[in-house]
Amino acid sequence: MGKGILEVQLIDAKGLASTDFLGGDTDPYVLIQYRSQERKSSICRGQGSNPSWNETFKFVVHSPSGEHQHKLILKLMDHDTFTADDFMGEATINVMDVIALGMENGIGELRPCKHRVVLADGTYCGEIRVGVKFTTEMKEEEEEEELGGWKHSFRS
Repeated sequence: MGKGILEVQLIDAKGLASTDFLGGDTDPYVLIQYRSQERKSSICRGQGSNPSWNETFKFVVHSPSGEHQHKLILKLMDHDTFTADDFMGEATINVMDVIALGMENGIGELRPCKHRVVLADGTYCGEIRVGVKFTTEMKEEEEEEELGGWKHSFRS
């Protein structure tokens, strides 16, 4: 099919449960996974259960195959200084339709909207607002090379 860029816009989260035993502030961050690629957001210190990130992350998409491989997984974690970080919940977004639309039209977009954050047992524990955009990369641009600012004027 082709290749493109999946752009994830991480906006904010609301109603996250605190994981700190001693009543300390929750310092959430998000691990965003698409296939074998992973990105990490900044840590929202002092924002507790309603953090705001307003960050954008990019993932490279190669020829889509198999529906199960087109899930964006957002794992919410609580940063702890002296102990292991705590799992706060996760949200899963199926991006297959966004990628398919992008392959067809050059761009596919899911505007920022709320997604449920759940624990491993499916218990609701808040919501996260995320937008997703997929843009194709033109194959000709990938194959062309530039030398000294000039593109090759002959082709084999």
